[in-house]
Amino acid sequence: MSATDARLAAMQPSSATGARIPRADLPPGPRWPALAQTIAFSPLRHRFLPAMHRRYGDTFTVRTLPRMTFVMVSKPADVREVFAGDPAVFHAGKGNGVLGPVMGQHSLLLQDTDEHKRARRLLMPAFAARALDGYAGMVAEIAAAEAERWEPGVPFRALERMNALTLDVILRVVFGVTDEDRLAELRPPVERTVAISPVVLMGWGYPRLQRLGLWKRAVANQRELDRVMFAEIAERRAATDLGSRSDVLSRLLTETPEGEGLDDVELRDQLVTLLLAGHETTASALSWALHELAGDRVLHDRARAAARDGDDGYLEAVLKEAMRLHPVIPMVVRQLVEPATIGGWDLPAGVFVAPSIILAHANGDAHPEPERFRPERFLEGEVAPNTWIPFGGGVRRCIGAGFSLMEGVVVLREVLRRYDVSRPPRTRERPKVRNITTVPAHGARIVVTPAR
Repeated sequence: MSATDARLAAMQPSSATGARIPRADLPPGPRWPALAQTIAFSPLRHRFLPAMHRRYGDTFTVRTLPRMTFVMVSKPADVREVFAGDPAVFHAGKGNGVLGPVMGQHSLLLQDTDEHKRARRLLMPAFAARALDGYAGMVAEIAAAEAERWEPGVPFRALERMNALTLDVILRVVFGVTDEDRLAELRPPVERTVAISPVVLMGWGYPRLQRLGLWKRAVANQRELDRVMFAEIAERRAATDLGSRSDVLSRLLTETPEGEGLDDVELRDQLVTLLLAGHETTASALSWALHELAGDRVLHDRARAAARDGDDGYLEAVLKEAMRLHPVIPMVVRQLVEPATIGGWDLPAGVFVAPSIILAHANGDAHPEPERFRPERFLEGEVAPNTWIPFGGGVRRCIGAGFSLMEGVVVLREVLRRYDVSRPPRTRERPKVRNITTVPAHGARIVVTPAR
């Protein structure tokens, strides 16, 4: 059995589901059929969740296929209870089970308890502050080369260019691939993996679907991705210059304690996790940031001045505000393996407790004028803990959070040093679900002109 077949057989999302939980044991929620709630909860989530919040309040229940019960929370105190919960009881790995067939059982996002602690300990040095300083120069070089290719005066989709840019960052900075032939081989299966349909993700729980249409093509792409990933890992293990390399893969091969190194399958799973968690998420946030700056001349000019003067603090505030106003990921998920009390509700084992990023970021008490794009809120001490949660929180906070913010700041700096950014006439934008992320539906169309 190939590594791909073994992963698909072992990582069925349905293994994370449980028996149906009686309504009497749960907060209120819609009584629609599970299929209808699944559709609303995925592609329509930016309208569905606020509507449910208005009807049922801060805590409500959603039931989806295959047999999953979510209790949504968004109050800062309730979010804090989830993030501070005992990791032995609040399992994040089970909550991310839908990604298992793609990411694999060793993925940091799918592990819990001691396995998670081990994986996080091995990965942490590659994302420490010292390592980030070394990556920034490579990101700047890639961003500058991308921006120099833009044609002034011609409208284009920022999302498309940011996706290409962040993919190159992942392949060069994380995977350490610089050879153009190898990059050309890696890009197609990586891009198809990133673009995987939510329908495919939901269908992984039904193995027979893997012989049909979308699912059959997704399986074939997984085989191709595994082929090129394992070839890259084997070639890197044989390299004689690992000590002089600064990419994440090389660090994982040289900076782990003796006897604790990752095997090839573990490396593959962690690298694919970094790819999916750090590629389109950052690209979408950057696209929204450019879209917002392009529509507000005062903010645009302040951001351009920050780029010119090296004020990375303001550029980071722009990126954070884009992540707040336009959440890329809808929620953080934990499955209870024992009963627990959240927000005064006694919840049974098996429930998925989900702090809603969408609702937390739209909370007017936590974020005054929540519909307004105002980066200054991150510079004025206004944003309280557990109210801005794009990277989750607690012991499961995203290990790549620092890398993502560094990358976003560097890209904004390189773009705004070169260009003024505006929107084409009659440009309107809205969120659209693409795999597990939310992106600008029309690609965040912008126009650039040489900086004044």
